Amino acid sequence: MSSAPTSLAVLDSGRWSRHPWPEVHARAENVAERICADGATRVGLIGEPTVEFIAAIPGAFFAGAGLSILPGPIRRADPDQWARSTLARLGGIGVTSVLSQGDELALLRTHADGITVHDLGEVGHPRRSTTFRGPDSADVAILQGTAGSTGTPRTAQISPAASLANLRGLITRINVDQRSRLHSWLPIYHDMGLSFVLVATLAGGDLWQAPTTAFAGSPFNWLKWLTESQATMTAAPNMAFNLIGKYAGSLSGYDLSNLGFTLNGGEPVDCLGYQRFADEMSRFGFEPSSLAPSYGLAESTCAVTIPEPFSGLRVDDVTVGTGAGEATRRFAVLGHPIDGMQVRINTDCAHATEVTGREVGEVEVRGTSLMTGYVGETPLDPREWLRTGDLGYLTDDGLVVCGRAKELITVAGRNVFPTEIERIAAEIDGVRDGCVVAVGTGEASARPGLVIAAEFKGNDEPAARSAVVARVASHCGVVPADVMFVKPGALPRTSSGKLRRLEVKRTLEGAGR
Repeated sequence: MSSAPTSLAVLDSGRWSRHPWPEVHARAENVAERICADGATRVGLIGEPTVEFIAAIPGAFFAGAGLSILPGPIRRADPDQWARSTLARLGGIGVTSVLSQGDELALLRTHADGITVHDLGEVGHPRRSTTFRGPDSADVAILQGTAGSTGTPRTAQISPAASLANLRGLITRINVDQRSRLHSWLPIYHDMGLSFVLVATLAGGDLWQAPTTAFAGSPFNWLKWLTESQATMTAAPNMAFNLIGKYAGSLSGYDLSNLGFTLNGGEPVDCLGYQRFADEMSRFGFEPSSLAPSYGLAESTCAVTIPEPFSGLRVDDVTVGTGAGEATRRFAVLGHPIDGMQVRINTDCAHATEVTGREVGEVEVRGTSLMTGYVGETPLDPREWLRTGDLGYLTDDGLVVCGRAKELITVAGRNVFPTEIERIAAEIDGVRDGCVVAVGTGEASARPGLVIAAEFKGNDEPAARSAVVARVASHCGVVPADVMFVKPGALPRTSSGKLRRLEVKRTLEGAGR
């Protein structure tokens, strides 16, 4: 990083601002000096991805401090409540110093009590004449919040050794070096977004980092940025590929011919939507073999399994159900474990699934990238297997994940995964893709059985509701008890954008009491 000939590019007011990595290194040393002067062993980082923000990440590591990156206020939330809850969350994991900027800085300083809040712009300046000498070792490098999509968020403690093992495993698997050009708009407080930044930093490649808000405001900006950066690598959740592929018909003028690795992670992979993205982007020079569906966990720093480059989308077609309810489902194959990681399928664990012809069980992982444990909980034995809560099986080409065990829906003796129902429902006009939740409700609810909640933007709700019921019944063999439409943006999500299925389920069941 201190001598790499490549650079960091950050998007500032719609224009790219380039910063050589040696400049970023100098800024990082200034951040590290400030952290050490505070005597902080755990620090928080909040804000948009400016050069100072990016520099603060290695800066925390140079200082031997555990780093927790948290999101800013979400739309329509009470800013003061956000500041109070964020500071409480940081204080609860031992953070004593916070680095921030802009509106977030002012809010945090207003409510800070016992936590020092620094201005990133002042601390992360580029002027440096001496080499920083920090502590030799640290117990924690990353304090990574879990998504919280299926329960209460917890904080995974990632050691420096685990973080380095994961990054090196990623760099080796996908061949990152100083010739690589990586582009990301992923939130850096999410494990996948943070790993993308760190891979570029450690390998010395060019990194083009855009704010997540710029993607959310206009998703097709992603294609513009990939063209401008001539990126060789990028990553996104399944939602983004579906959205681009679905509405790409009228697009023109992009160049995606440089992409050699296009990672899909953070959400269950929709094979049809991912392939549609590749098909639509082919007229812009996109190479379908660059598709890379992968599997990761915050508890494993990030990456667990990743396919070899240029493997493309590999799928496994399986039979679900029996008799008249028999159907074929297509799952993405997510590659083999990176160096240092192991995956096994525990078929002895109690589970329910209608996938037949495969040895389905709970996915368990262990290895060099694994966390030491959750903050405030008993440390993990590194020799033990970590239960992920995901159901899956292994093929010659790698891991296949069917869905979350806790989210499995049982209706009239049928076991179905919500992602399949949600994908089918999203095909109806007016139903927003990636904005559908399918849950199974109990007898105490107003409508026991399968209930679908979806964000809807259209003129004829009754017709769309009937179409959803008919489509789900014919494709999934389960008749929804109810289809509820809500306004765009109304479904609850985690800070990383994942839908909170269990929160929707609790709300629906509570409405019937």
